[in-house]
This record gives sequence, structure tokens and C-alpha cells, in this order.
Amino acid sequence: MTQRWLQTMLCVVGFVLLAGCGFHLRGSAALPAVMQQQVYLQVNGGGEFPRSLAAALRASKVNVLDTSTQGVATLAVPVAAFSSRMLTSGAVQRVGEYVVGFDVQFTLTDAQGKTVVPVQTISLSHEFAIDQTQFSAITSETEAIQRSLVREMTDAVMRRLEAQARLGTPVAPSGTSMPAPASTAVVPASPSSSG
Repeated sequence: MTQRWLQTMLCVVGFVLLAGCGFHLRGSAALPAVMQQQVYLQVNGGGEFPRSLAAALRASKVNVLDTSTQGVATLAVPVAAFSSRMLTSGAVQRVGEYVVGFDVQFTLTDAQGKTVVPVQTISLSHEFAIDQTQFSAITSETEAIQRSLVREMTDAVMRRLEAQARLGTPVAPSGTSMPAPASTAVVPASPSSSG
């Protein structure tokens, strides 16, 4: 009896602590009214991002169309591009720092072509350090970061759409970037062989 009471109290305290720190289960997103039933998703280029964004929209109970249909709003993504560059490099040091970026622009228009969400620009990036001689490791690390950026970008686009739905009026155009906090993934260098 005492053990059951103790377990119940621990559960209650746990729920109170979670509620106090702002933890809430995330439900489906409240999207702009023009796209709550269905939307034509037009993304320039292929890859994982269109699939990720379409999946997020479907999770919010939106029927995602892959062809333009009369009477349906359009979520257009004319820009969805990755970039990568070296930040630091030294002739003596083998470890170099790289940054992988992901830039997306999108806009939402209603069935009549009226702009609901003006062009929004979101830029995310992550940095990592790696042995410059390990080309396969650089490639695999870049691909892993790109997958992570796709997930983050999908969330960022959905948040922008949710913000418009809460406002009930078109959001202002965004020409500034919304960088993600840089994360560093260090891959240890393999032992060098002398000979």
C-alpha cells in the first residue's frame, strides 16, 4: 500500500515538474486556413527536403498534391539549396573546419493566386571539424549534417506557417536569415602511418 502510494506521488510530481518547465506534447500544426484541407507543394529540386516537408504537412492532416489544381493553394519553394565550404585550413594542421549550410525560400498563395505568406528566407548551418585527409569521412559527415538540416528546416518552415495562422494576417516578408545554433561534430583523425 505504501509502495503504491509512493509510486503515485512520484508520477504526480513528475507531471508537475514537466508542466512547470514548459513541456507540452506537440499536436498537429495549426496552418493557414487556405491550406488546411489541401495544398499544392511545388519545390524546386528533389532530394529529401520535399519528402520531409510533405510528410510534415500530411501529419497536420493536409492533403499534399504534386500537381497544380484549380481552386487549391500553392506552397512554392523556389530555393532549397545546400552549400558547404572550408572555414579554416592550415598547412601544418590536418584538422580543418567546415560549414554546411541550407537555404530555403518559400511563399504561400491562395487558390486565386493572392499572396498569403510573402517570400520567407530561412538559412541554417552547422560547423564541424575533421581530418582533411579523410575524404570519405568528410563526405559522410556532410551528408549526416544535411539530413539534420532537412529536419530542422522542415520544422522552421512549419513554424513560420503556424505563426501566420496565429496572426490571421499575412506575415511580413523575410529577407533575413534565421541561423541555427552551430553544432560541432569532431571526427577523430585516424593514426598517421610513417614510412
